[in-house]
Amino acid sequence: MSTPHGPSPLPSRPLRRLIVVQLVPEMQAGGVERGTVETAAGLVAQGHRSIVISAGGGLVRELIDHGTEHYDWPIGRKSLATLRLVRRLAKFARLNRVDVLHARSRVPAWVALLAQRSVPRAIRPKLVTTVHGLYSVNRYSSVMARGDAVAVISETAERYVRKHYGKWHPAALPRVYRGVDPAVFHPAATPSPEWTAQFEAEHPQLANKRLVAIVGRLTRCKGHRDFLSVIERLRQTRPDVAGLVIGGEHPRKARYAAELRDAVASRGLSEHVHFLGHRSDVRELMLRSDAVVSCTADPPEAFGRTVLEALSLGTPVVGYDGSGPGEILAHLCPEGRVPAGDIEAMATRLDAFLAQPPAIAANTPFTLDEMVRREIAIYEQVVQTATLHCPRRVHASEPVRRAA
Repeated sequence: MSTPHGPSPLPSRPLRRLIVVQLVPEMQAGGVERGTVETAAGLVAQGHRSIVISAGGGLVRELIDHGTEHYDWPIGRKSLATLRLVRRLAKFARLNRVDVLHARSRVPAWVALLAQRSVPRAIRPKLVTTVHGLYSVNRYSSVMARGDAVAVISETAERYVRKHYGKWHPAALPRVYRGVDPAVFHPAATPSPEWTAQFEAEHPQLANKRLVAIVGRLTRCKGHRDFLSVIERLRQTRPDVAGLVIGGEHPRKARYAAELRDAVASRGLSEHVHFLGHRSDVRELMLRSDAVVSCTADPPEAFGRTVLEALSLGTPVVGYDGSGPGEILAHLCPEGRVPAGDIEAMATRLDAFLAQPPAIAANTPFTLDEMVRREIAIYEQVVQTATLHCPRRVHASEPVRRAA
């Protein structure tokens, strides 16, 4: 039977204890970072050694609490100086007998690829990459297709890789959709009375309002300007609607954030669109919202984790089709799909959803357990292949030395 994950060969039992290093630019909020934490926790739970190398951030404590080792390196910095980390990573991999280097972003992937080639073949780690986004098409981005295994997070991402990087990628591109914990994201969930009281005290202007939210960091590609147009159009028929912009402002994106606030003021939406910034209570905010929108169009979003979270909570979502969010909607709420860039269609669909919420299917395909299972299966398969070709490889159960 076909599943939304697509074909993915899975070993019948764990191969052996693995040493896996995930490499990401930083461990702040975001879908890539959250997936890194979840995969790391899954590795530890199955008895593997989990390591993350990044420039640090707010999620490092969670990694450590779950038993993962974290090393603070500026591995995501877009500078030629970052190449100095190639030798350091190669030494780290050699001394610790690393089995898998898993790169989730382009700069770390280049460091990992060059470091891998510097390690003697008999103990060389395998390189796994995950294509989390639809990057600009060039040789620099091609590194994401050069792993010994290349995973994709959606059919949208798979089409992108096959179209642009056929010269590089392996024949198989295992699809590993992001997943959520159904014990946390389920339609019977409700905000606590304490949270509700605090929210109402902090935002009295939102009392008796129908709330439509967009969730994501303040970056141009997320489509916030389309969101403003949708709210402006929707308020013509529903003056009780207010928009919530939920997401942090990166220091490098301060100019864009200022542009958005100016656009809100110039459109006369200052009392109707509210910037909430980075929040640790996104789940509760999505529960409190009447609908969530996904406006990412250029380039299309490869997955759309917040779309999945909102739908899993029973909150309706309207999003652009032909993208990762469109794939999620196709499985859980097909009525929520609208053509990319069609402001009128999005506003009309939201109006209908506010009048009569749509049926939302139970989230069984996009679960956290399934995501982690498939991630680890890729590690086991790629190492099993290496073991068959390199029988002298030192096993992870043997004593290891720490890199300096």
